[in-house]
Amino acid sequence: MKNIVIIGGSKGIGNAIVNNLIGDNKVFNISRTEPEIKHKNLTHYSCDVLSDELPEIEAIDTLIYCPGSINLKPISRLKLENFREDFEINVIGAVKAIQKYLPLLKNGNAPSILLFSTVAAKLGMPYHASVAAAKSAVEGLTKSLGAELAPTIRVNAIAPTVTNTDLAAKLLRNEKMIENITERHPLKKFLNPEEVATMAEFLTSEKAASISGQIFQMDCGIVSFKI
Repeated sequence: MKNIVIIGGSKGIGNAIVNNLIGDNKVFNISRTEPEIKHKNLTHYSCDVLSDELPEIEAIDTLIYCPGSINLKPISRLKLENFREDFEINVIGAVKAIQKYLPLLKNGNAPSILLFSTVAAKLGMPYHASVAAAKSAVEGLTKSLGAELAPTIRVNAIAPTVTNTDLAAKLLRNEKMIENITERHPLKKFLNPEEVATMAEFLTSEKAASISGQIFQMDCGIVSFKI
C-alpha cells in the first residue's frame, strides 16, 4: 500500500484518480473542496494550494498535481493578469507542492511525481495562448526534474485533449459543440476522466519503472494524425 498525495482530487480528472487508487493505497487529497467519496483509505485536507500552507504528511511515495485552467480568449482580450493566474495555478502550485514534499518523496517506495499538461502545448490552437504557455512550462519542468531527480524519483506528465469534466463544460455545453469536438479528433471521440485516471495509475505504478521525463499525449489522434 502506497502513500499517495493528490492535489486537486475533489473534481474532474483528479477525482477519477482518487477513485482509481483509493482501494489499494492510502490517499491524501488536498483541495479547497472535499470529495464526495468517503473511504477508510482517504484523508482530506481543505487547502488552497496557492495561498495556504500545505499540510504535514508523514510519508509520501507518489505526488500527483491535478489543478489546471482553461482560459480561452483572443490575445487582444487576455490581460497580463490572466497569464499570471494561469501560470500560478499550473506551474507555481506544482513547484510549491514538489518543494514541500520532495524530502519525503526521496525516502519513498519507488517514488514518482505526475503532472498535467495539455495537447495545446504541442498543437497550435487559437485562443489558447495563456494556458498553452503555462502548460508548456509544466512540460519543461517535467523534463528538467526528471533529469535532476533521477534515479530516485520518476517524473512524468499527461497531456490530455478535451476531457468531459466541469472544467471543460463550456466546450461541451450543447450537442453541436460536442459533435464538432468529436469530429475534430481522428478517433472520433474525446476523453472521459476515467481514461486519464487509468493512465495516471499506470505511470505512478512500478509497471512504469523505466519511464521518466515523458509527456504522454492522450490526444484521440488530434496531435498525432492528419486525416
